[in-house]
Amino acid sequence: MSALITDGQPAETKQSEPEPPESANGAAPGAAEAPAPAGGPVCSNCGHAMAPEQDWCLNCGAAARGSVGGAGWRSAAGIAAITIALVLGAAAAGVAALTKKSPATPVTTTTVAQAPPPATSTPGVTTPSTPTTSVPAVTTPPKIPLQAVTPPPATTPPATTPTTTPAETKAKEEAGKTGGSGGEKKEPEPILLDTNAAQTYNPYAYPADTFGDPSLAIDGDKSTGWTAQVNPATAPRMAEGLLIDLKTAQKLSAVKIITTTPGMIVQVYGANGHTVPSSITDKAWVTLSHSLTIKKKHSRIGLRNKRKSYRFVTLWISRAPASAVGTPEAPGRVTVNELELLPAE
Repeated sequence: MSALITDGQPAETKQSEPEPPESANGAAPGAAEAPAPAGGPVCSNCGHAMAPEQDWCLNCGAAARGSVGGAGWRSAAGIAAITIALVLGAAAAGVAALTKKSPATPVTTTTVAQAPPPATSTPGVTTPSTPTTSVPAVTTPPKIPLQAVTPPPATTPPATTPTTTPAETKAKEEAGKTGGSGGEKKEPEPILLDTNAAQTYNPYAYPADTFGDPSLAIDGDKSTGWTAQVNPATAPRMAEGLLIDLKTAQKLSAVKIITTTPGMIVQVYGANGHTVPSSITDKAWVTLSHSLTIKKKHSRIGLRNKRKSYRFVTLWISRAPASAVGTPEAPGRVTVNELELLPAE
């Protein structure tokens, strides 16, 4: 700012107006810029007028507002690119963390690989490798049972041979003692009887015609036999028997019976003396067996008191089977086809 002196007095100080700035392209503001039309689009950078369809300023080269090359689009694109890069980086880090192998796996593999040289690495490596050497331990056990199985077959045959014979022998002896017909023990031959040794024992004086011939029970013919009629008034109870006179006292072991009327209840008695006891309740009779039912046509009755001898033996019949009862018009009968006495050994 300068002062002018006129006529010896200072003149008014004039302040110079500031100069207008140059435009962005270096031209003077008034000369280079064209006035913007009223209401039309202008450049956001230099303010130059632009056509509605124009995307770039012809004066400064800046992009028009809302065009593809605008600053807003670049910022959004940059942010999107950074976001995608971060997402991809995080995904890659997650995949790497999931697929990363545990450090324990190579340690186990290394231990198995070092198992072969236990002798060389005695100080440090041998100690951890010892538990992993289970391969020889697994191979050894199968060989032991294979060798142990071989001896037993050789020792088995001699052990079974001696034990079988006594057991079978004992079973056969027991069968013979109990009077079983299937026992293989040879029984003694029946006592040979006189033809008149058999008699009807009738202590209650039933009619004689109600009995058959007693000698048919000791003739050796199984198709014939001694019979006794069943009294319809007292049936099925009976009170008679078949008596054998041995002439001399003998020891007895059993009585064998063959009958066509199984189911009758009998009992064996023995007595001594010169005459037959008059009643079955006489104390002279000794019970040689229990009262039992003859269930089969062929039966064997084992006797007691085998050490004592008896002259008279009676097969006493106390009850007839239901099939032999009959009716008052046609009374039934019981039959003893054969009776044999076995001596005691």
